[in-house]
Amino acid sequence: MPEVRLVGPNGEQVGIVPIAKALELARESDLDLVEVAPTARPPVAKLMDYGKFKYESAMKAREARKNQAHTIIKEIKLRPKIDPHDYETKKGHVVRFLKAGDKVKVTIMFRGREQSRPELGFRLLQRLADDVDDLGFVESRPKQDGRNMIMVLGPHKKKAEAKAEAKAERDAADAERDAADA
Repeated sequence: MPEVRLVGPNGEQVGIVPIAKALELARESDLDLVEVAPTARPPVAKLMDYGKFKYESAMKAREARKNQAHTIIKEIKLRPKIDPHDYETKKGHVVRFLKAGDKVKVTIMFRGREQSRPELGFRLLQRLADDVDDLGFVESRPKQDGRNMIMVLGPHKKKAEAKAEAKAERDAADAERDAADA
């Protein structure tokens, strides 16, 4: 006669019982008999509300996905003959992206005769990397790709850390504003 090791609804061991008896206990307590370890000898079955179990596991999975941080690659495009003010503006965007924990792909687009002077683009990328050295690092060195030169900068902070830090700053600012209003 086939038997199962039965675990009660609160995790307590009932013992080794025939399957018919386990099904009867499940019917009496208005629960489901769920096989949790089919490879064990004898197989392990548990009395539980299966619908509730499925719902709770789905909620845990959703919560885990919500707290997961997705690394995004942002892209900034520059030209070799960029105006100093435009450079500062673009550098500000790179700083903002790195602070948020995102990677930044910096592309320098060469046109016409600029293609014969790749060292201008290389120097511009080096300057940008040096300017944002405290926030990020060069993940892939500048390399020529047809008419473009590409470099990828990675943040020193992980995305999750950056999100937590930004939330703490917002909470502090909200508390300060509430204190000023009172």
